[in-house]
Amino acid sequence: MFDRLDQMEARYEDLGKQLSDPNIVSDQENYRKVSKQHRDMEPIVEKFREYRSVKNAIADAKAMLAESDPEIRAMAQEELAALEPRVGPIEEALKILLLPKDPNDEKNVILELRAGTGGDEAALFVAEVFRMYLRFAEQHRWKVEILSQTETGIGHGLKDVTAIIEGEHVYSQMKYESGVHRVQRVPATETQGRVHTSAITVAVLPEAEEVDIKIEAKDLRIDTFCSSGPGGQSVNTTYSAVRITHLPTNTVVSCQDEKSQIKNREKGMRVLRARLYEVEAERIHQEQAKDRKQQIGSGDRSEKIRTYNFPQNRLTDHRIGLTNHQLAMVMEGQLQPTIDALIAHYTAEKLKAEAVAA
Repeated sequence: MFDRLDQMEARYEDLGKQLSDPNIVSDQENYRKVSKQHRDMEPIVEKFREYRSVKNAIADAKAMLAESDPEIRAMAQEELAALEPRVGPIEEALKILLLPKDPNDEKNVILELRAGTGGDEAALFVAEVFRMYLRFAEQHRWKVEILSQTETGIGHGLKDVTAIIEGEHVYSQMKYESGVHRVQRVPATETQGRVHTSAITVAVLPEAEEVDIKIEAKDLRIDTFCSSGPGGQSVNTTYSAVRITHLPTNTVVSCQDEKSQIKNREKGMRVLRARLYEVEAERIHQEQAKDRKQQIGSGDRSEKIRTYNFPQNRLTDHRIGLTNHQLAMVMEGQLQPTIDALIAHYTAEKLKAEAVAA
């Protein structure tokens, strides 16, 4: 590991010199590439330098133990007592930093929520969970664009909603949200006070760039239709809504959020690229990626990754056995502790796998 870290430090210093090279600076594309590589390596190099500094300080303190002066030896013992406990945590941090990075972690995401079991109650929960993600996005200063949504016509429920979330490291934070989310509560229409169980599906797809996935024009069928829902005079009068069908895979995407057909088409293509990118990733990395149907499930109550129990103000993530008794705060977007716990769990799993492979 340390030979590799030495090589990375040398490469980091070389990249730093390149950033001062006039030939690199004048070439904006190359400068951005070098700058990104330098920035990505910085946390690892800084942690490695901290490790080396601590180890050198420990060696110096041990050398002081040979001194005849009892005060110097006592000072050395104090330094060792402070320094030696730092070595293990720094080594663990380095192992985590050296884990292979998910190439999608820095990507924007396509977020899809759909009502599953539970009828109107499930549709209401789709709207509430989507609001939760909007609040979470606000905390990170991410931009959210709604691409399409289907309202129920009853209350504020949504049968489905699709949105793009743009910002720094969105996928790295959101990728563990995919799956079936179950809600347990007493619906407003329930006169007996009984707790009902409903479910929705959430899918988080990394947004694919055009260089990631190539789509041939001949493989597309594009239909236009009138938008439905709120939107003023243009609703049901202009063919601004777009439905794109990718013929080879029979993947269908609809977008009607914009009044402009061109803008709806652009947004629809972003969703289509994300879906096709996921299919391609599954084909190439079958041992790592899951089929989309496995990812989001069928919406049945039994296929749950998380339960939101409102009577007990409790959120439970079944994958890692996490229980949070502050559900009201979670629904207001305070999702970070849950996401941090998921990241820590799956990082530990990767470390175990690396250790076994070694």
